[in-house]
Amino acid sequence: MDLTTQEIIIRLVVAMVLSGLIGIEREVKHKPAGVRTNALIGLSAALMTISGLLITNYWPNVTDPTRIASVVVQGIGFLGAGAIIQASGSVRGLTTAATIWAVAGVGIAVGFGFYLAAFITALLILILLVVFGPIDAKLMGTEEEKNGYGLLRRKKR
Repeated sequence: MDLTTQEIIIRLVVAMVLSGLIGIEREVKHKPAGVRTNALIGLSAALMTISGLLITNYWPNVTDPTRIASVVVQGIGFLGAGAIIQASGSVRGLTTAATIWAVAGVGIAVGFGFYLAAFITALLILILLVVFGPIDAKLMGTEEEKNGYGLLRRKKR
């Protein structure tokens, strides 16, 4: 697949913007992975996916462009695991880890040129985070409060 310089730039910018929008929501909620982190993850995933596509131009019968994307998915799981913290009998950071993984998926989709799927997924992620976050807190009987370091934590009522 021949990608023009313009198409590569568009894909990289779209991945960064969509991922950054998700990061804004995380930033507003004072979560560890904010705008820059999410934008970097989405942008990097798109770059690696585009690289996989470009490599097939050089070795079309030897390479599979999805191989790099599959390694991104595996690697991002490692990064997400680092966001999960277990302390005082509770596990924190699962939503952050899931968001990191989802943003990588958005970046991969954009890298392959699946703009509609990426836009819809980014919108659904934002709906889940913005709308369902407070509903989840209410159902789980928790509320978020700022600790002494300016970070939010959930507290049982």
